[in-house]
Amino acid sequence: MSQYEKSEATDCTTMDRREFIRKTAVGAGVLAATLALHGYGASVVEAATGTKGRGVDLAKLPYKYKDYNIILVSFDALQAAHVGSLGYGRNVTPTIDAMAREGFSFTNDISVASWTVPASMTWFTGVYPSEHRLTNKFSVFNPPDNNKLSNLKELSPDLVTLAEVLKENGYATGGFTGNAGVSGFFGYGQGFDRYFFEKGKFGSMGVSIPRALEWLQDNKGRKFFMFLHGYDCHGQNVPAGGFDYRFVDNGYDRKFTGSAQEQEALREEGLEKGAVALRDEDVKFWRAIYDEKIQRTDAMFKGFLGEIEKMGLMDKTIFVLTSDHGTEFHEHKRFDHGFSLYNELIHVPLVIKLPKLKAGRTITDQISSIDVMPTILDLLDVKLTPRLKKQLRGESLVPALRGKAVTKDVYSETDYRQYTYKRSVITKEGWKFIYTLEDRSRELYNLKTDPGETRNLVDVEPRRAYELEQKLFAHFASIGHDLNARQWIPGLNPVYDSQAKGAARK
Repeated sequence: MSQYEKSEATDCTTMDRREFIRKTAVGAGVLAATLALHGYGASVVEAATGTKGRGVDLAKLPYKYKDYNIILVSFDALQAAHVGSLGYGRNVTPTIDAMAREGFSFTNDISVASWTVPASMTWFTGVYPSEHRLTNKFSVFNPPDNNKLSNLKELSPDLVTLAEVLKENGYATGGFTGNAGVSGFFGYGQGFDRYFFEKGKFGSMGVSIPRALEWLQDNKGRKFFMFLHGYDCHGQNVPAGGFDYRFVDNGYDRKFTGSAQEQEALREEGLEKGAVALRDEDVKFWRAIYDEKIQRTDAMFKGFLGEIEKMGLMDKTIFVLTSDHGTEFHEHKRFDHGFSLYNELIHVPLVIKLPKLKAGRTITDQISSIDVMPTILDLLDVKLTPRLKKQLRGESLVPALRGKAVTKDVYSETDYRQYTYKRSVITKEGWKFIYTLEDRSRELYNLKTDPGETRNLVDVEPRRAYELEQKLFAHFASIGHDLNARQWIPGLNPVYDSQAKGAARK
């Protein structure tokens, strides 16, 4: 087992917040706030207070980190409900939780899509999947001879990416990923000096992290932007050396072993039949397997942070931790992700950890993954060109760091493998509306009273459903996508070779 795969279950503790504020706010906090008012950053706050930011007035800090490093980390397929800092009881994310306690934890971040290809590209373009157009693996799939992989430069040549913007501003840019949905073939490497994607599919941080650290050794003297990604939580990834079943009940009869083949079979059964028949103990088993994967991933990330610390980069680096989407474990009788827009698939973690500042702030406002790119650019004090201002659909979350309300309506979409075409809106008030374009079916949920989305209220609240339908369609029309302008016919656009009996092979 490598140093990145060793499990770490020890939780971190901090001083009682009220006691700390009582001891520091009168003197050091006032001085720090005064410095912040004059435009000094977190490093000056630390020097003045000796507290690394605790006890200061967070609302008055400038939050400008010009020429600092930035590391964007994607824990692929990490469901928000399995993160300790977001309320999960089992201690599987101690490293992420520790960063959440010291940083800013957004508890209600909604992804624009429910699977990797469309969701991740939104971080790098700041637009919705309908706009960047990486909505499926193939832009054309007409076997056997007319198959064309989706590519950002071909589909949306006018879009500029986050990596391109930062490269133009003097940043070294490196991406280190597990391939598959963030493969360089799709255009994810656009703007990166180096973009590594592991051979094969659904690669591990156990591979991408060492490559990332090698690159950092060569670039630590420069300001840098790094994208770090791995599929370790994903259903199609199995830990090197197999599972140790650390969370599986001793009495489980091992009907399943947790293999990628079993997971794929359950996913496809759910797509074909609309549901998967599983015993409660089977669902519990799969969640236990998932937790083992998450804990292993968290331990690898801890090892990565340790190396960053050894390089002396922690005090000059911003961390943005998130996931592209969650995954379903039978909440709505299916497995995996992509096919629906329920919250187990689109509610994701988001943690922003700023250097030399221990903020410890939880932000409950509803925000969108489309806000990641403008937030990063704002934190790095990168001037937006008119072209980029026009492109970006999201908003910087820096005002939220200052304590201002930023909650808003959020929109999501999926055209997953052309099995289905769905669009959704979640309002600031907690109403959720899902529209399925191929059959015009509608779903309405009150997330405040029904967070599990179990009771469709379309017939109970017809007026509200109508109003949200109009809002949803108006939103997509406003970004140049009239949902009434075409027919939405289910078809075949495979992600996995097995789905098209070899026709999908490159």
